[in-house]
Formats: sequence, structure tokens, C-alpha cells
Amino acid sequence: MIIILVALIVIGGILLLLYMLNQAFLNKVKEQDIYFPDFPATFGEVKIFFISDIHRRTISETIINNVKGKADIVVIGGDLTENGVPLARVKTNLNALKQIGPVYFVWGNNDYEIDYHELDAVLMDHGIKVLDNTSVTFESNQGEKLCLLGVDDLNQNRDRLELALLDAEEDSFKILASHYPNITNKILPEHEIRLVLSGHTHGGQIHFFGYSPYKRGRLIRLQNTTLLISNGYGTTSLPLRLGAPAECHLITLRNGPAPDKVM
Repeated sequence: MIIILVALIVIGGILLLLYMLNQAFLNKVKEQDIYFPDFPATFGEVKIFFISDIHRRTISETIINNVKGKADIVVIGGDLTENGVPLARVKTNLNALKQIGPVYFVWGNNDYEIDYHELDAVLMDHGIKVLDNTSVTFESNQGEKLCLLGVDDLNQNRDRLELALLDAEEDSFKILASHYPNITNKILPEHEIRLVLSGHTHGGQIHFFGYSPYKRGRLIRLQNTTLLISNGYGTTSLPLRLGAPAECHLITLRNGPAPDKVM
């Protein structure tokens, strides 16, 4: 009886481990429509492919083929790489993302584990726009403006939101990319930042009995902005996930009344 019980525990453990590996290497694109009453209607809709926390993974062709032709721009939300990842893999991932559309990047804490000057040179060589406390402006045919802002790594006090705001058009619809979701603590209502795209937490990565230091990735309506926290595409330390599967996002922004609750 004891032998059978031990065997069942071992088999259960192996099955759980295989399930956690599967969750860590999923190629899931989460499609989300987000409505804002002040989104500039002359843009029609704007589609953003958002991916964060790639770390050691190579982006699957499944992801690229799923999104290609559907997104207007790509935003990398930090932790493109980490210590020990060959630059050749980083270049492969950047070339893959460029098939989707113009690519914008913000720094994450793990990106600074390598020679960041070398990474900066790779990004420049691949035509990737780095949003390091800067912004980029898009304009509709009728002259309405949308600004994508990005801040540098908050963990190392490199973030300068005020500089990114100075670089943005004052009367624009503002979206902020930050590796850290707690950048929202620095956002004031008068900044008029409507959406924040972030990662870093991996959605807790592993939840045992529903518990983890971080909550699962989600979309939250805050008083000062709307915040997207992604579970992220890769993992740190062990390549395992439980309760927070790997994900990236195809976000569609539209003009319209915002729902009372979002998930």
C-alpha cells in the first residue's frame, strides 16, 4: 500500500512538473480590446503587439505568424535578455519581431545584467527605437496625435517620467511603456497618461494553492490611468510556471465608453 502511495505521489509530481514546463513555454497571444472615451477617433483603431520578459526564450514562429499583418507597432516591455543569453538569440528575436511592425523598446532590470552598451548597439543596428525617458508621436490624417512614452529602468532610478512627458505632445493621447508596473505611483492625473504597458512580475510565475508574491497579469482601471501587467513570455531562474501561463498581447485601442470592469 505504501509503495502504491509513493508511486502515485511520484507520478503526480512528474505530471505536475510537465504541466509547469508546458505553461512556461506556451505561445499564447492574448487579444484585448480596450476602449477609451477620449481615444482620438480619427485613428479608427490602433493595434499594439506587446511582449515583455522574453529572457532566455526564442520567440516562436507561431507567435509571429499569428500576429503578422495585424499589429501597427510592437512594444518590448523590458527584459529582452539577461546574463548568459547569447546576443545571436537576441538578434534572432529582434528580426522576428520586426516582421510584425516597427519595434519600440524599454529597458528592464535584467537587460542591464549584460554589457548594455553592446545591447544598445544591437538595438540601433536593428532599427529598434529605444524609449529611454523619451516618446514618439503618431499623427492621424486629421492631425490628432497619439504619443508612446517609455521610461528607463525604475529599479536603478534611471526612470525620468518628467523627461518623457516633456518629449510628448501636450494635447496627445498618451500611452506609457514601463518594465515596472509601479511606475503608476508616479503618474498624476494631470499627466493624462491613459494606458500603461508593463511586465516584470511574471504574474507571480508560480502559484501554489493560489498564493504567489505577485498577482496574475491583468488589466486594471486605476484612478490615474489604466494598467496592463503581463505575465510575460519567458521566465527567470527555473523555466516553470503554475497559475500564470506565458503570454504576450495583441491590444486594440478604440474610441468608446470604457467598461466598468476589465479583466
